[in-house]
Amino acid sequence: MSRTRETYVCSACKAQVSQWCGQCSRCHAWNTLEAVLLSPAANRQRGRSGRSQTENRPMTLRDVQHSSHPYTSGLSAVDRALGKGLVPGAAILVGGEPGIGKSTLLLQVAGSVASQGRSVLYATGEESLQQIRARAERLGVLVPNLMALATSQAEDVLRAIDAESPALLVLDSVQTMASPVAEGLPGNVSQVRAVATSLLEACRRSSTTLMLVGHVTKDGVLAGPRLLEHAVDTVIALEGDRRNAFRLMRVLKNRFAPNEELFVFRMGADGMQVVNDPSTFFLDARDASLSGTAVVMAVDGHRPLAVEVQALVARSFLSMPRRAALGFDVNRLHLLLAVLEKRLKLNFGQMDIYAKVGGGIRLQEPGMDLALVTAVLSSYYDVPLPEKCVLWGEVDMNGQVRPVTEHGLRFAQAQRLGYNPIVHPDGVSTVSAMQRILFRRS
Repeated sequence: MSRTRETYVCSACKAQVSQWCGQCSRCHAWNTLEAVLLSPAANRQRGRSGRSQTENRPMTLRDVQHSSHPYTSGLSAVDRALGKGLVPGAAILVGGEPGIGKSTLLLQVAGSVASQGRSVLYATGEESLQQIRARAERLGVLVPNLMALATSQAEDVLRAIDAESPALLVLDSVQTMASPVAEGLPGNVSQVRAVATSLLEACRRSSTTLMLVGHVTKDGVLAGPRLLEHAVDTVIALEGDRRNAFRLMRVLKNRFAPNEELFVFRMGADGMQVVNDPSTFFLDARDASLSGTAVVMAVDGHRPLAVEVQALVARSFLSMPRRAALGFDVNRLHLLLAVLEKRLKLNFGQMDIYAKVGGGIRLQEPGMDLALVTAVLSSYYDVPLPEKCVLWGEVDMNGQVRPVTEHGLRFAQAQRLGYNPIVHPDGVSTVSAMQRILFRRS
């Protein structure tokens, strides 16, 4: 037997909401909401009412008229991440931690598209219209074609799509919207699925580009059902430390361009600004005369980045020495320390060892192994590396340095930036050989 659920209908304007309140959010009449019991079948029928039920038949691909051309978002990095720009009818999911800059970036995109003469609708369930206007004034995107809608009801957004037919719809966020065709509070699995499905169908019918804001869990992954990531065309993740000025935009999925792309933004008072050449962005104020630091030419996505790896080896006064890592997996540090003790006959049993990746960036690639090992040895011997030294390579269990992907890209970028010596697996075969080259002692 199908379960029934309670909803509230305004006797003045027939608006429906999931929770009772004293004033109707649409017509602003007081004490007009009345409780009504609806079954799930009635909800689904009501959600389909008013929409065209034209017969959908298959057709050959050669007969399909392709008239949708991408248009620019106003931000060069966003256009490169999406391929050639915003595609009509496409769906883009933007996720990230609270305060990382999702709303700021999307409001900049909305203002840039509206300044081109296209109609843009910014729908939010998290802010009021006054807050959106204040942020738009600060960002300088208060343009005539930019419309805003503050609501937590997906039906209000669907009606706005049918009435306005915007070229771009920004929804902030999908977890704050509720649909009458699903049960539960906004943000649960059924509500997110129902809201996303209805909006995707409406935007594809009207050739509206949809940009969804998605929340993340405490582990940093996108919240909600996995169906949400499968249904959209592009998934973008904003990363970074909210206490730092930079933000990383990573493309996790893209049907129009290569994925795993990485772009660097700088957060300022006037919004997110693209860092055009982030190759040495994470090396600001670096003092190469200090021991315990090494530069790795890392590749994140298809972009080479020169990043500093720092290590501190100090005598421990604890019964169990401490091991800490920031910016990478601490298990990698444990493994590499065991390799150094075995192959170089070193004793770290009475040493506290701390390591981190400079600049707040997080690295996952194996090419940083050689730089991490070198930084630990530099701090252990208290000997600084050459000022323009750069390294990359994977260290295996036997102490051998193995090649890593994108070697040619790393080497070309290191030469362009003037690094010398360039230490990589083609020239150094073992950790012992690398130690003799970099730490010659009299």
